[in-house]
Amino acid sequence: MIAEIIAVGSEMLTPYRQDTNSLFLTGRLNELGIIVAFKTIVGDNLDHLTSAARTAIGRADLAIFMGGMGPTQDDLTREAVAAAVGIELKRDHEIVTALYKRFAERRLQMPENNAQQADVLQGAVILPNSKGTAPGQWLETEFDGKPRIIALIPGPPHEVREMWDTDCMVRLREKVPPAAMATRVLKVAMMGESAVDLRTSPIYKKYANVETTVLAGQGQVEFHLRATAATKDEAQAEVDHLADELEEELEDAVFSSSGESLEEIVSYYLQMRNAKLAVAESCTGGMIAERITSVAGSSRSFLGGVVVYSNDLKTLFADVPPLMIEAHGAVSKEVALALAENIRELCNADIGVGVTGIAGPGGGTEEKPVGLVFIAVSDGHKHEVVQRRFFGDRERVRRWASQQALDMVRRMLI
Repeated sequence: MIAEIIAVGSEMLTPYRQDTNSLFLTGRLNELGIIVAFKTIVGDNLDHLTSAARTAIGRADLAIFMGGMGPTQDDLTREAVAAAVGIELKRDHEIVTALYKRFAERRLQMPENNAQQADVLQGAVILPNSKGTAPGQWLETEFDGKPRIIALIPGPPHEVREMWDTDCMVRLREKVPPAAMATRVLKVAMMGESAVDLRTSPIYKKYANVETTVLAGQGQVEFHLRATAATKDEAQAEVDHLADELEEELEDAVFSSSGESLEEIVSYYLQMRNAKLAVAESCTGGMIAERITSVAGSSRSFLGGVVVYSNDLKTLFADVPPLMIEAHGAVSKEVALALAENIRELCNADIGVGVTGIAGPGGGTEEKPVGLVFIAVSDGHKHEVVQRRFFGDRERVRRWASQQALDMVRRMLI
């Protein structure tokens, strides 16, 4: 079974509001082995909403409409679905009575337009709303000769969650064949998306029963794997077999096989090796330290470090010789390595990291352009210095540089 979620409301087509209910619903549907194939956001326009409803009901076994169930003139979900399916709306007088009672209990007079919340699709089951005034509706029907389930639920998140868990999940369990879904997330560091896909697409294409989504961004590529089977164990086995093959192909470029962040993995390896880390950052401005300290328990392995933006502070806090800076420039492999080795010694750490570069947008030259970064890692016995040119705005350069540095620490520890 596939589902489509339609979020109704013009406010979600502005920069100020976003649909979060669909994340909750997707999780609940996945628990039943139902795949969300489409998500749609539609404004408060009857023609647009009717068209979207007709499309959704035509292509999905289950169409879930959220929002547009209130008492105002722009609450049009009921009318749009009725028009899309070609059925009538009928006013349920018991709902009207209940609405009057609800307002009376609060010593309020009910505006007449609240009564439109009692308009029910012909043949639909009314879903009680213990958290608000607008009841939901559940309709099992046919569309173009195919069985369809249509759910109309109000938009406020607390009403969505209560109504879905109390009524809709129960009804779906009776309709959906027993199924289970399993997922895995693999993450790859500092490889381009096209290079990763070139090596792995012949592998994941063999697994027809596993849906593979490849995502890329800011120094990592992610594989999101999902399979559905009769039991959780069967689904998990399919996902795990593919994950194993991908890891075998990409080897140590895979830093996480269960969705962890790179900083979590680095913290894990540091604690496992009983190693201490210190950092000296210039162009990243403390981003490496911030990422490491975002992980709970990082104080057991992360000692701290310094942000040394100026040349004077590179000398004062990280013992970089002024003559070295004068000879090679602050942005150089020599200075990066000095930062790494000296901060390790000054902090009595096992591993030191040094980063220096030009984040931009200004400050670049033909010889040393914007985006040029040197990253060094040293453990006192061996060291590595990487020269990279990262493209993009200032934030992107800093993020990529921090990602490169953390991956270098990870590789030194494995």
